[in-house]
Amino acid sequence: MESLYDKVMMDHIRNARNYRRLTTPSSFAEGVNPLCGDRFSIFLKISQTVIVDLSFQCECCGISMASASMMTELIKGQTETQARLVIDEFKKFLGQSGATFKHGADINSIFGTMEKFPSRVNCASLGWTTLESALNGKTKVTLEI
Repeated sequence: MESLYDKVMMDHIRNARNYRRLTTPSSFAEGVNPLCGDRFSIFLKISQTVIVDLSFQCECCGISMASASMMTELIKGQTETQARLVIDEFKKFLGQSGATFKHGADINSIFGTMEKFPSRVNCASLGWTTLESALNGKTKVTLEI
């Protein structure tokens, strides 16, 4: 597996940040990727429009795990508006070759992995799409095949 992913990806797979269930979330959503069977739960704690805590749990592949781990580190502490902008930018960059993401250096490793495995875009985006659903007050999302 190490040859498939760089050191940053492997660190987030082995040591996923914010991989836990919040006991009293303000918002919650579940996401499913029916193509591969990945399942996500996103937990948000929002106070006065600021995301003060964000966590996830999943039954998922390494790409999904690493991407969600990076996402939680980046989004925690931002306002809902800022988070939506970062999510939109992530989605735009995800399919681009040679893209550089200005909001977090670790996430650039996701883009490198997507260049090697373009068919795994849904794996990288599932956590982000589930977070977006939680921010929009939706509790379930299924990625389109």
